[in-house]
Amino acid sequence: MARAMKDSGIAWIGEIPEGWGTRRLRYLCRIATGNQDTQDNNPDGIYPFYVRSPIVERSNSYTFDGPAILMAGDGVGAGKVFHFVDGKYACHQRVYSLHNIVDIDRRFLYYYLQNRFYISIETANSKSTVDSVRLNMLQDFPVMMPDTSEQFRIAQFLDTECARIDAVIEQTQASIEEYKKLKQAVITQAVTKGIRPNRPMKDSGIDWIAQIPKEWDVLRGKWLFHETDERSEDGKEELLTVSHITGVTPRSQKNVNMFMSESLVGYKICRVNDIAANTMWMWQGAIGVSKYHGVISPSYNTYRQTNNQYNPDYLDYLLRIRPLVDTYNANSTGITASRLRLYPDRFLSILFPIPPMNEQIEIAAYLNEKTGEIEKLIEKKEQYLSELENYKKSMIFEYVTGKKEA
Repeated sequence: MARAMKDSGIAWIGEIPEGWGTRRLRYLCRIATGNQDTQDNNPDGIYPFYVRSPIVERSNSYTFDGPAILMAGDGVGAGKVFHFVDGKYACHQRVYSLHNIVDIDRRFLYYYLQNRFYISIETANSKSTVDSVRLNMLQDFPVMMPDTSEQFRIAQFLDTECARIDAVIEQTQASIEEYKKLKQAVITQAVTKGIRPNRPMKDSGIDWIAQIPKEWDVLRGKWLFHETDERSEDGKEELLTVSHITGVTPRSQKNVNMFMSESLVGYKICRVNDIAANTMWMWQGAIGVSKYHGVISPSYNTYRQTNNQYNPDYLDYLLRIRPLVDTYNANSTGITASRLRLYPDRFLSILFPIPPMNEQIEIAAYLNEKTGEIEKLIEKKEQYLSELENYKKSMIFEYVTGKKEA
């Protein structure tokens, strides 16, 4: 028989069981932010350092000691609970530590906040340029309170069920990564060896390729491309971004939160079929052949084919394969990985394979079809992943608000 319910008085919670009470979060724990910042991160640090994401970094000093629930205070993850911790740990100055928890099961509170707090951000947000959670918002946040034994039962049930769902999520994520690796392997094989079987091969003279088909040529970049430096006079062109994931795309098609200049005057012109290279991230593969006429950052580089020896689609696939990205990395200069730069003279010194034009077109058509098939499989897996994550959130909500009994 269904238990009696009552209105919680909170729109996003709805009804709760009649025997449940409500407490403000300020009466259940102490709330404080960390005192460390990004520069305090040390990969060899002794203590875990929690930032505003699921990533756990390291620090040489600690801020808190004991069990706690950690919540991102601002940014794209504002209001989301990423960690349930115990022991000595450091916190970013924009991460809230909810510690000295009393009168409530810690795991129950973790699930309660993990699943729902960020929803209230939509109506109670203190917005400036980014989402943020103010201390008074957090202190006054209402927590639905079953009795202690039911809190424990709900937490135990959710521990078991969430572990089961998380295992499936992990398997699905691993499957997605395998498909991504397969896609890269297919591309690399096709652009460096071709797709015609049983053909004579020869030494390419390129370490990362070894042998190539006998009919193919090899040239340094300086004989294939030249750097361009056209600048926008009125800033009316489309702004393009260059990513290691998506190549060259209009900024308007991407969810970008970074600062955008008020004027695009003086930005570099990137024409259709030009190569656009994000100089700061070439070591990660941020390069591609543009299908758009637009502008890119003045700090990026643009290159144009000198004698049109490449089919643009084939070239786009070639420029972003892992072995060539590793070559960009090896030719980049800088003190640390985040400061590496691949400058034009180094890029133009790299050796590139050149299949006959008709074979380039053949390879590009083959890859368009094969990668499309793999991307559809990845899309299905990602959809399933999204459904699992939504189901998990919904399940947690149903139990921590008493709509279902553990």
